[in-house]
Amino acid sequence: MALSATSTAVITGAGSERGIGRQAARRLAEAGFAVAVLDVDEVAAKATADLVAAEHGVPALGTGADVTDGDSVDRAVDVVESSELPDIAALVNNAGITRPTRFLDIERAEWDAVFEVNVTGTYLVTRRVLPGLVERGYGRIVNLSSVSAERGGGVFGGTHYSAAKAAVLGLTRALSREVGQHGVVVNSVAPGLIDTDITGGMLEGERKQRLIADIPVGRNGCTDDVAGMIAFLAGSEAGYITGATFDVNGGSHIH
Repeated sequence: MALSATSTAVITGAGSERGIGRQAARRLAEAGFAVAVLDVDEVAAKATADLVAAEHGVPALGTGADVTDGDSVDRAVDVVESSELPDIAALVNNAGITRPTRFLDIERAEWDAVFEVNVTGTYLVTRRVLPGLVERGYGRIVNLSSVSAERGGGVFGGTHYSAAKAAVLGLTRALSREVGQHGVVVNSVAPGLIDTDITGGMLEGERKQRLIADIPVGRNGCTDDVAGMIAFLAGSEAGYITGATFDVNGGSHIH
């Protein structure tokens, strides 16, 4: 299946100006995908879509979507499927939230919110998009996890974030077994310390230097470090890779 102007990549949570999602949308557009941006902030989603369309000349749209709400997800994907964009070939489940709260200070509402966005959101968007991928016999699903899931925290998010991102890894592996026979591969990307809005201002000074001191490459990551991996896994060359986790952490967790 040709992946140029004939395929659409859907990416969630790509509205933030300094986020992994927006940079991934740019790399996907650079690779020739039409791009559909879903974000809880519809204005920001449209801004990302306008940016990638202007930069790369690909069809793009942005629409509002609360990934924790099944009806909202259904409406957003309906917008994509009824638009002039080509068929969806790739889904990037990027939407996520984190909190640096210590375990004994986590209230139930915060625990639920972290799981709803990171895990339930991944489930709901995948459930809505997957039938079309299976029907067409081709698909790429990329789920965003975190080094926190692999090393047991110690970066920024609390135990609820580590647990939620570990659940994403389990979902990725199990789903890959179910859908591989239909031409759909499912993989995870686990970023380490990345300079984004999600940690902006909270990892500065001495604390940031301590974390960087444990990273073999000697720096924190940038959004393009992760976006390049996402774009590869969304592409045609990843057809014999599934159920895998790709660490983009500068060597902060080697296993």
